[in-house]
Amino acid sequence: MKKEPHLRIIVRDEYIEGAQTYGGYSTSVVVDEKFVLRIPEHLDAAATAPLLCAGVTTWSPLSHWKVKKGDKVGVIGLGGLGHMGVKFAYALGAHVVMITTSPRKRTRCQTFRRS
Repeated sequence: MKKEPHLRIIVRDEYIEGAQTYGGYSTSVVVDEKFVLRIPEHLDAAATAPLLCAGVTTWSPLSHWKVKKGDKVGVIGLGGLGHMGVKFAYALGAHVVMITTSPRKRTRCQTFRRS
């Protein structure tokens, strides 16, 4: 039988084995090293943070479906996820269609091609 990864949560310096957490207010957590990555010190943490959430969320389907140059990708909305999805798909060489009702966001999306 496959052993589940051990979970150790530290809240206010107390160990809670296998406990469920209710939010992101803890100051530390202990996890298996295969779930951790190091952000190089020369990168701005605030600028890098979106890659760890919206970036992973939008990269996953692009990677799963093996999006490549010439493929067509539709992205609905240009919020946090849409922004990353458009940029990644465009960087992969895909023909990107951004679906929105906002003329301002249409203009903003067009600037991605120049950046």
